[in-house]
Amino acid sequence: MPGNKTDIEKAKEELVCELQALRQQNAVLEEQLRQAQRIEAIGNLSSGIAHDFNNLLTVINGHAEFALMKMEKNHPLQKEVKSILGAGKRAENLIKQLLAFSRKQVYEAKVIDVNRVITGLDKMMRRLIGEDIQMEMHIGSDIPMIKADPTQIEQILMNLIVNARDAVKERAESTAEAEKRIIIETGRVYLDESYTAGHPGAQEGLFVLLIVSDTGMGMDAEAKEKIFEPFFTTKEKGKGTGLGMSTVYGIVKQNNGNIYVYSEPGQGTTIKVYWPSTAEVKAPEAAGIIKEDILTGKETILLVEDDEQVRKFSAAILKELGYEVLQAGNGKKALELIKEKQVQVDLLLTDMIMPQMNGRELAGKLKEMFPAAGILYTSGYTDTHFMHGGALEEGIHFIQKPYSFQGLGRKVRTALDENKKSAAH
Repeated sequence: MPGNKTDIEKAKEELVCELQALRQQNAVLEEQLRQAQRIEAIGNLSSGIAHDFNNLLTVINGHAEFALMKMEKNHPLQKEVKSILGAGKRAENLIKQLLAFSRKQVYEAKVIDVNRVITGLDKMMRRLIGEDIQMEMHIGSDIPMIKADPTQIEQILMNLIVNARDAVKERAESTAEAEKRIIIETGRVYLDESYTAGHPGAQEGLFVLLIVSDTGMGMDAEAKEKIFEPFFTTKEKGKGTGLGMSTVYGIVKQNNGNIYVYSEPGQGTTIKVYWPSTAEVKAPEAAGIIKEDILTGKETILLVEDDEQVRKFSAAILKELGYEVLQAGNGKKALELIKEKQVQVDLLLTDMIMPQMNGRELAGKLKEMFPAAGILYTSGYTDTHFMHGGALEEGIHFIQKPYSFQGLGRKVRTALDENKKSAAH
């Protein structure tokens, strides 16, 4: 009997231990979920702010650019206008980072070899970190292809490298004997059910793994918890915007990947990015002929934009380039205007997000009237009506706000020319 009692007590102890382990695991998962929900809420707020600011910046930067084009070289106000444009461009860059964080950034995904992108940045990264920091690359073999916008991979890598460099330099300043190293690694990994069970948001499958490690200061638990939040930074005032890691987080999540941070104070930091692989075959690179941009034209463009200042600025650009322009503040007025004017529309340039009738609905109605007309969408952030998580659908023409004189002219001309080619076939 005593022996049986001991067995029962052992079983109880084992059950208690298992229960404690489950409670600990549950607490970790709950905390990860809370952090994800908090970041999601901040992202929704950021995208709303970005949309409004992009309309404002389209007008501010556009008119500054327009004014510079009209000014003579020695005009007394040229310096001031350049300063306005410079500040506007910096604001535009901040908004782009917020859009990346909130997963509202527009990108054009291609099948790429991540190893080629990384090795192509080797010289730039070494210049960026300086000669006093040793950079090592351990590029894995047999890496599967991924589907990504190469500029987004570059954004991720450059932001991680800059953060690693700053952390290494900070530790070197406080500890003379500190090792100064940054390591970049790539590999392939299959995430199974046991892994995804302990990592909320992770999916099973074959992934490309990108790792950036450093021998820097490392982070405490509080810093790790907030690392992906916009404007959070451990750097001194004026030495960072706090948008680097939030940009990386947004890009990775927008592409159905995952990112994890491993760090301890004084022990350096390791960032692991898991990017889903693709079975798609890489398209051959076109050996295009570089030719001078032709921005002008004489076609008729229907411009539909609910922000009056953006509409006026866009119309001024198009008229300057020689186009005939019809303007409307919403889809309903645009359709009424066409019926009233009885003119052939060659291209619809429409904001995607408008009250009563969105840009996609308007484009559908216009195509019924003018099947040969081209469509060019614009918006301050992405919209699921014509994108998949920010990736453009094939054949869609889109220009992100804020856009420049040259940028709009080039996109309009491209949309018109490609539409003519497709109509001819």
